[in-house]
Amino acid sequence: MLSEGAVKEINELTGKYANSRSVVMPALYVVQREYGYITEEGMREVANILGLRPIQVFEIATFYTMYNKKPVGKYHIQVCTNISCSLLGAEYIVDVLSKKLGIKVKETTPDKKFTLSAVECLGSCGTAPMMQINDNYYEDLTEEKIEEILKSFR
Repeated sequence: MLSEGAVKEINELTGKYANSRSVVMPALYVVQREYGYITEEGMREVANILGLRPIQVFEIATFYTMYNKKPVGKYHIQVCTNISCSLLGAEYIVDVLSKKLGIKVKETTPDKKFTLSAVECLGSCGTAPMMQINDNYYEDLTEEKIEEILKSFR
């Protein structure tokens, strides 16, 4: 069950948008922050708070890749694999991360510290190849940069 603070935050969001459906995406971020991922219960709670049918929330939560539908590690590494990043070595970046972390895409390290994901465009085409770790972007990646970045999280 969502905390009182999370429910209050979602209710406050409703005043900033024209209608309840427009609040779904930011409300799902509140749920993700609260639970660590988007639970089915969380989707139902959002629907209830916003006066929507659960399917109206489910269709949004399951369409967008930025919502985690299962638990992720403390550091969620998302590597952009869209065209600009792919042309500039995204697959190599994924391979480097996979080897250094000892996991494949869609896996989490045994210590629950890192999850590796390949995702569509993160909107930083001019600095490809790039990745996002939690809310931070890391751009113009090389193997050396990845080594330094990972060291800072260990």
